[in-house]
Amino acid sequence: MTPQAVVFDIGNVLIEWQPERFFDSVIGPDHRRAMFAAIDLHGMNDRVDSGETFRDVIDETIHRFPDWTAELNIWHDRWLDMAAPAIPHSVRLMSALQASGVPVFSLTNFGIQTYDLAATKYPFLTQFDRDFISGHIGIIKPDPGIYETAERISGIRPEALLFTDDRIDNITAAAARGWQTHHFKDPQGWADRLIAEGLLDAKDAT
Repeated sequence: MTPQAVVFDIGNVLIEWQPERFFDSVIGPDHRRAMFAAIDLHGMNDRVDSGETFRDVIDETIHRFPDWTAELNIWHDRWLDMAAPAIPHSVRLMSALQASGVPVFSLTNFGIQTYDLAATKYPFLTQFDRDFISGHIGIIKPDPGIYETAERISGIRPEALLFTDDRIDNITAAAARGWQTHHFKDPQGWADRLIAEGLLDAKDAT
């Protein structure tokens, strides 16, 4: 069936999220590898995305790993530099869908404070028709509960939602609930899918 709403993940779909690449550029690859081996930084980030306060999580991690204080403060203080850059073609697709009358939702693992911070740099984050942000919901993908929340609040049946995400585990969880899905690898592939679904024409999907 033709989707009634399109649901975007944000990290690596609308905004690049590559902490390893960022820290390679700041502290060098060898030092970065040591840091990521010593600390479960992605697990730390999951805590923020689950709704814990960004600064508190960083401070607690510093307390546990004091030898990495400077680097962990970089994670906090330069977070906007790490969550960068935007993916322009994806942002244009979001705008084109809305201009065509297609509702666009976010469904993202994102902290409360970090989302507010990102929105100061990326205004399109405030332009979704509905936001489903893990930090506010208290559940992160791929937990089925976050998908159920989006279904319940939007009032749209699972099979009428088309969702794109760069992580296959998140896609698999959505598909298990009956959502239409697209594994995001690049904006052009996503554009082609939106054209195939009849949601955009080729001109608007550029």
